[in-house]
Amino acid sequence: MKEFEAEITDLIHDGRGVARVDGKAVFVSGALPGENVRLRIRRRHRNFDEAEVIELLTRSPHRVEPKCRHYGQCSGCSLQHLDAGAQIEAKQHVLAENFERIGKVQPATWLEPLVDQPWGYRRKGRLSVRNVAKKGRVLVGFREEDNPRFVADIEQCEVVHPSLGPKIGLLAQTISGMDAAGDIAQIEFAAGDDTMALVFRHLKPLSESDQATLVAFGQANDLAIYLQPGGISSVHPLWPESPRLAFRIAADDDRAHDVELEFRPLDFVQVNAGMNQRMMSRAMALLDPQPNDRVLDLFCGLGNFTLPIARRVAQVAGVEGEHGLVERAGANAARNGIGNAQFHVANLFEDQRHASWAREPWSKLLLDPPRAGADKVLEYLPHRETQRIVYVSCHPGSLARDAGILVQKHGFKLVSAGVMDMFPHTAHVESIALFERG
Repeated sequence: MKEFEAEITDLIHDGRGVARVDGKAVFVSGALPGENVRLRIRRRHRNFDEAEVIELLTRSPHRVEPKCRHYGQCSGCSLQHLDAGAQIEAKQHVLAENFERIGKVQPATWLEPLVDQPWGYRRKGRLSVRNVAKKGRVLVGFREEDNPRFVADIEQCEVVHPSLGPKIGLLAQTISGMDAAGDIAQIEFAAGDDTMALVFRHLKPLSESDQATLVAFGQANDLAIYLQPGGISSVHPLWPESPRLAFRIAADDDRAHDVELEFRPLDFVQVNAGMNQRMMSRAMALLDPQPNDRVLDLFCGLGNFTLPIARRVAQVAGVEGEHGLVERAGANAARNGIGNAQFHVANLFEDQRHASWAREPWSKLLLDPPRAGADKVLEYLPHRETQRIVYVSCHPGSLARDAGILVQKHGFKLVSAGVMDMFPHTAHVESIALFERG
């Protein structure tokens, strides 16, 4: 296709640069604001085009050399070419723009961004597996940048936990030698403080030889091996017989407030352990839990926030839609000797206003919803008794929308907000906001 020269003026939500060619927006992979590039159009659409950089004519002062040798091929980390400080600034800009455009609100104060280790942070994820006949071997990795239908051919991953990241090529080589090389669809990984677990989703029963191969791989690399022949309920350990996955949270300097959460390998946990710790400390500082408080924690999962809060307040209730997570949250409370936490199963995207927990007077509220946000809950919560809300968000658009609801419908003030770099080198924006009754 024809080549063009263009100036990059901005970044869009997925980290691609924005240019204009003949008045039409063009999204350019690997380009940064302030750069002039020679580009080639790869795909045309009605309202925008997609392009790749052919030549970098002028270089941004924030451009750095990507650490990962698979950058540009693997879709996992699209911002490795942008220095760490500029990544944070870009994410703050996205959050501020969403507040202004969607919620029509702005925080009174911007919080200092939270950052942690930029490499080897990812303790949870899913690797795709593809047996490629033309290559005569199995590929294990994330999807390709240019074509998400294909699996990127990678040997190691710089952001995956070091107990697994350097071994992805070895894992692919191991599967290539198995009878079931074409029958393993994906591998999910999950790390606790002491154990990294791999869950192999296989479409046909594994032979004894293949099971022995996986056991040997786990033993040689200190990895727990699980098999998943069907749905989530079919997941079971192959080796060792009873692996234990758990992580500890220290919400402040007082070790008496620490909690330990056990989980299963397919359970939702925060991807970044170090950032989860920092996020917990900030959430506690913003929520300011007091001995007489009654706190409601919505979308509570395993009790990641619920149980540290329980150490400080009179009563806390966690609500979550997945029955298994609620069951394990209750078990974690008992294991930690916490008796003032109750847990409820409820679909928070349906009207729950008549549920017992929704009618009680909660002095403070914590929200940690998925990407869709919490607008359904905010139709009937918070009550008048609720004076403070901490909202943890994985999507700036839904946070901005819900901030508008809290401010304009419920009379709260957006006191402060800021980004948390949960996923360094990606365009993902994690954030936290504090609301107080106006």
